[in-house]
Amino acid sequence: MRLGFLTACMPGAALADIAAWAADAGYEALEVAAWPRIGDRDFTASHLDAAGLDQAQADEMRALFDRHGLAMSSIAYYDNNLHPDPEARRAINGHVRACIEAAALLGCPSVGTFVGRDPGRTVAENLAEAERIFAPLVDLAGERGVALIVENCPMEGWHPDGYPGNLAYSPELWEWMFSLGLGLNFDPSHLLWLGIDPVAALRPYVDRVAHAHAKDAEVFPERRDRHGVFGRTVERTDGWDSGWWRYRMPGLGQIDWRRLVDALYEGGFDGVLSVEHEDPVWGGDDERVRAGLEVAHRTLRPLIVR
Repeated sequence: MRLGFLTACMPGAALADIAAWAADAGYEALEVAAWPRIGDRDFTASHLDAAGLDQAQADEMRALFDRHGLAMSSIAYYDNNLHPDPEARRAINGHVRACIEAAALLGCPSVGTFVGRDPGRTVAENLAEAERIFAPLVDLAGERGVALIVENCPMEGWHPDGYPGNLAYSPELWEWMFSLGLGLNFDPSHLLWLGIDPVAALRPYVDRVAHAHAKDAEVFPERRDRHGVFGRTVERTDGWDSGWWRYRMPGLGQIDWRRLVDALYEGGFDGVLSVEHEDPVWGGDDERVRAGLEVAHRTLRPLIVR
C-alpha cells in the first residue's frame, strides 16, 4: 500500500510544483485532477488536459512522476454521468471517455468518476439509465486496460432537497455497480455520516476496491437532533451544508484509521490510499492546505508498511 493525495485541493498550482512538494513531504503517489477548465464547483481542478493529451505530453508527464519517485494512482473526474440536461450529460460522458484514453497513454491504472443521478426521475429509472450509459464506458476502459471506478460520495448538493445525488453511496449500490463492471474508490468519510460502520462495510468488498480515499468526518449529534439525518431544510442556503457534520483530515474526525487500514491489509489491498483534502479548517489558502496534508501524512504514514 502507498500513500498519496488528490491534487484537486491545489487548483491554482502547477502539477510539476505539486509533484515536487508531494515527494518532499513524503507522499508516494498522486491522484491527478482532470476536470475540464470550467471551474464551476469547489474541490475540482484541471491538472491534466485529458481531451488534449498526446503521446509526447504523456511521456513528459510520466518523466515528471519518475523524477520524483511518484506513482500516478488514478485520473480524477467526478461528475454527474446522469445529468438531467442532455447536452451536459453528453459532455460529461465524453470527458470520461477522454480520461480513459488519457489513462491508457499515461499507464495510469484507473479513472474515477460518479454514477450521478437525474433528480427528476426515480431511483429505478436512474439505475436502468446508468446501465445503458456505463456499458460502452466500461467496454472502452477494458479495451484500454484501465479500471473505471466510482466513489461512494452521496453528492447530496446535486439534489434540490439534499438527498443522494450519486447512486453509489451504499454497499447495496456497490453490488449493483460491480455487476456493470465498475470498481469502487472506497471513501470511509461518507459512510460515517450516513450511519454505516466504514470497517464493517469495507470487509466484504476489499477485493473490489481498486483505489481508496483517505478522508475523515466529524458529526455533531446535537445538531442532527434538530435537523434530522437529511440536514437543514428551512435554514438551508447551501446545498452542500447539512448543518450537522463536516469533512476533516484523517486523524481529526471520528474514523478509526488503525482498524480501517488493518482491514485493507487483511483483505489484500495493495493499491494507493489517497488523501482527499476537503477539511474546511485546513483550507482557504495554499499554506493551510499543505499543513492539512501534513496532518494527514503524520496520521497515516505510521500505519502503512514501507
